Amino acid sequence: MNILMTNDDGIYSKGLWALHQAFTARHTVTVIAPDRERSAVGHGLTLSEPIRADKIHINESDWGYAISGTPVDCIKLGILKLLDIRPDLVVSGINPGINTGVNLNYSGTVAAAKEATLYGIPSIAASIQGQTPEHYHDAASFIVRLADTVLRKGLPAGSFLNINFPDKPADHIAGVRISRQETVMVEASIEKKTDPRHRAYYWYGAVQKIDPDDSQTDNAAVLHNYISITPVKCDMTDLDLFEELTNWGIQPP
Repeated sequence: MNILMTNDDGIYSKGLWALHQAFTARHTVTVIAPDRERSAVGHGLTLSEPIRADKIHINESDWGYAISGTPVDCIKLGILKLLDIRPDLVVSGINPGINTGVNLNYSGTVAAAKEATLYGIPSIAASIQGQTPEHYHDAASFIVRLADTVLRKGLPAGSFLNINFPDKPADHIAGVRISRQETVMVEASIEKKTDPRHRAYYWYGAVQKIDPDDSQTDNAAVLHNYISITPVKCDMTDLDLFEELTNWGIQPP
């Protein structure tokens, strides 16, 4: 199986190379990742400047392409130019810090999987709890097994999987939950400060809010030490509102 791997934390991210180590035992893997951290860039594309791709050696045997653009740029460049063979699967991650709830809208990790899905390639986005996780390899081993199932059973056209892990060893995981995306908005704040030249600047911060009583959500699953698997659709059409709008009698000007 030919696997394309990327992330939004940069080509030297520990989570990316834990995935690489887990998959290369049985699969052909190509790494195409940003040359620096690109967290929270969402589905951004580089349009106003050239994109550069440099071959980077991590050690004597492991290497990848470091891309000067976004995670979505990595997918596009890989599929349209760098790869000789179309990948059978794209895996994006493993991101330090879970991508749950409304964060799916901002995550470069999730956007890379979404972009690959738009090209018709089965895709997985993967994240793990905490900013300095200790159990990347346990998560990577699970993703390898899940990838085998995805390739065997297939995913519907236009859908991909968003996986979030507690930062726990495998024997401390409570189980697996198929979860829906939490819709509670984050508690955002913006601090205004002054730099040494007396100019104002602003720093964004946010705290993820969780409804602990809603056991069906991705946030609640991870909170209770379950692996959360959320199926995500690229088609953003609100089908309920679609039906209602047809009955509004909207007329042209």
